[in-house]
Formats: sequence, structure tokens, C-alpha cells
Amino acid sequence: MRLTQFTDYSLRVLIYLALHPKERVTIDELTTAYDVSRHHVRSVVHHLATLGYIESTQGKGGGLALALKPEEISIREIVVNTEKDFYIVECFNPDGNACPIEPLCVLKQALSNASKIFLHTLDEYTIEDLVKNKRSQLTSLLEIT
Repeated sequence: MRLTQFTDYSLRVLIYLALHPKERVTIDELTTAYDVSRHHVRSVVHHLATLGYIESTQGKGGGLALALKPEEISIREIVVNTEKDFYIVECFNPDGNACPIEPLCVLKQALSNASKIFLHTLDEYTIEDLVKNKRSQLTSLLEIT
């Protein structure tokens, strides 16, 4: 299974915001820290704000912050809410399945089980789990002052 770049960036934005619990962060800070295009970051931020994971304030003194505590943000929820589908192989897509062996294939069941286990594992992690005990090292890597 491979997650999209959008999900990757979503998780990175949430990690960065978790490292700044008492301050507002700008899109420019995020683009600099991760060397990602402003367009991508804006799309991610808009989506995360729409889902209620972050709050965005316009104007002087504005910026981005987590709308929830890091320990309240499930990694599984982020993945499920940022991935458009989990069509690991063609036969998972009900609208685009032309696989001739699907009626007898065991692979689909195996991959389906693996996907469920993958998501179940992500249920055990929150944004807080991704940053706890690593705040100073992550801050240093991202050159946060």
C-alpha cells in the first residue's frame, strides 16, 4: 500500500503544528520547513481546516494551529480522511475492474485483510505519539527557532 503525497503532507503539517502548541504557524513556515510548494501546503491546510483538525486565522497575528489536542488526532482518521480510496489493486475498484481471475482470486482477500490490519495499526497512534519524546530533535531537523 502506498499513501498519496497529499496524506503525507497532511501528516507533516499536523506534526509541525504539534511542535508549536503555543503559537500560530504560517504557510510560509511550513513550505520552508518541508521544502514543499506553497500550492500543495495551501491545499492540505484548507482540507485539514475543513475537516476540523486545524484552525486558520487571517490577518495580522493570524496563522495556523491545531484545533484539537495532538493526542486527540488519530493517524487512522487522517489517512482515511485524506486518501480518496484504498484500491490497492484493480479488483478493489468496483467501477474499473477488468481482472479476469477475480472470481477465483485469493489475492483480493489477502490484500483486503492486510489493509484492515494496516488501518487497525494506525488506530493505535495519534499525532502526539509521532512527536512525544522527540520534540527537540524534530525541532532541530525542521530548523524551528
